[in-house]
Amino acid sequence: MNKVYYMNNLFSISISTLLVVSSIPYSEIEQGFIENNASNIVLSSKDKLILNILGEEGVYSKTQSELILQNFFTKKPGNYFQFIFKGKETPEGTFAIGNYKSKSETFRVTLQFKPNSQDNYTLESLTIEKN
Repeated sequence: MNKVYYMNNLFSISISTLLVVSSIPYSEIEQGFIENNASNIVLSSKDKLILNILGEEGVYSKTQSELILQNFFTKKPGNYFQFIFKGKETPEGTFAIGNYKSKSETFRVTLQFKPNSQDNYTLESLTIEKN
């Protein structure tokens, strides 16, 4: 009986851990940068997104953010993105850092996430700066 109880608890803990880990849309964002697809990236954002693209900062709606980010991809097309750091998930939020490579330049991408009411994280801010 103890083995069954132990295995059931271990299974529950494992499933819970998997759900927490997958609550941040890392793969969708990574794919968005690789494919230069701004809508994939903005899809996981709040209604308003803080964008800082090469020093141009503002708070934008999802639609505006998508246009601004797509403009960046048009000027700096690339096909490589990799997360180099993923912060610890806390009730206050978390952040991640990645590298995006265009044809001739490398950019540092910093993303900040905040928890929402569905126990997921949404993208709150995105910064792209020359590396």
